[in-house]
Amino acid sequence: MVVDLRSDTVTRPTPPMLEAMMQAEVGDDVFGEDPTVRKLEEMAAHLLGMDAAVFCPSGTMTNQIGIQVLTSPYDEVICYKGAHIYKYEGGGLAGNSQVSVRLLPGDRGRLSVEEVLSNINSSDIHYPTTSVVALENTVVREAGSYYTLKQIKAIHDAVRPRGLRMHLDGARLFNALTETNDASRDVGKYFDTISVCLSKGLGAPVGSVLACKKEWEPRVRRVRKVFGGGMRQAGYLAAAGLFALENNIGRLRDDHRRAKQLGEVLKKCTYVKSMMPVDTNILIFELIGEVTPEKFLARLAEHQIKALPFGATEIRMVLHLDINDAGVQYTSDVLKSLTF
Repeated sequence: MVVDLRSDTVTRPTPPMLEAMMQAEVGDDVFGEDPTVRKLEEMAAHLLGMDAAVFCPSGTMTNQIGIQVLTSPYDEVICYKGAHIYKYEGGGLAGNSQVSVRLLPGDRGRLSVEEVLSNINSSDIHYPTTSVVALENTVVREAGSYYTLKQIKAIHDAVRPRGLRMHLDGARLFNALTETNDASRDVGKYFDTISVCLSKGLGAPVGSVLACKKEWEPRVRRVRKVFGGGMRQAGYLAAAGLFALENNIGRLRDDHRRAKQLGEVLKKCTYVKSMMPVDTNILIFELIGEVTPEKFLARLAEHQIKALPFGATEIRMVLHLDINDAGVQYTSDVLKSLTF
C-alpha cells in the first residue's frame, strides 16, 4: 500500500470524473466558445455569490491575477507573513504586480481588525499606498487554520470605508466552510476577487477559478491572457472541476475526520515534540532534536508512506480523497511502530 500524504494536490481523477471529462462538450475558450468552461464559471460564480468567475490553470495564477487587477505598481498589500501569495508563489507579487507587502504575524495566520488597521499607510508620499488586504482561508502554513465569516466581515467593514480592496486566497475555502457551516454564497459579499482551487481536496486534476465582481471581469480575462492562461478546448478540464463542485465538497468532512485521527496518534509518539492544532485536513508537527525530517521521511518511505518536510524540524501531512480509512489505519500502525 502506498499512502501519499505530501499534499492534497496528488489526487487522481476517479472513474466517474474521468467519464465526465471524456463526455465534455468543448469549444475554443479563448474565443469564449467552450460551453463546459462557461458552465463551470457560472457555477463557481453562483456558489461564491459573485458576478463572474474565470477558469485558470492554477491557483498561483488566480492569486497573481487577483492581486494584479486590484493594485497599481508601487502599492502595498497587507497579508499574513506566511501567506501563500507571498511565500510560495515565486516572488510573483514583486514581479507581476510590482507591489510591496506588509507582512503581519496574525493568530495562526488569521489577521485581526486591529492588526490590519494599524498597518494601513498614511497618504505621506514616502510610503507605498495600501490598496489591498489579502486573506487566506484555510491557512496552509498554519495547518489549515480558518477564518469564520464573522471574522472576515469585521475586517471588510473596517477597511472598506478606507478605500481598500480585498482578495481571498481560498485554495481550500470549502475546507474552511465545512467547519464553520457558513454559506459559500455569503463569502462573495466581502471580497473583490476570490481564488478557489479545484485540484486540491476537490480532486480535479488541474485548475482553479477566480471569482470576481463584474467590473473586474474584463481585466481578469485580459491579465489571464497576458500570463499565458488562455486555454483552447479546456472543457475537458473544466468538466473535472464541475464534477468536483457537484460531488466532492460534502466529502471533505471525511478528510478532516481522518486528519484528526492521525493527529491523536502523533500526539502520543515520542519522536514528536509538538503539533499544531488539527482544524481541517492538514497536520504540521515538529520532531524532537535528534530526529531530522530526512531521517523520519526515510523511515516512512520504508513503508511506502510519503510526507513533506516543512522547515528545518517540521513535517506536513495532508489528508485527501485518495486516502481512505484503511490508509489511515495503516499509517497509524506504522507511526506507532517507529523508534529512533
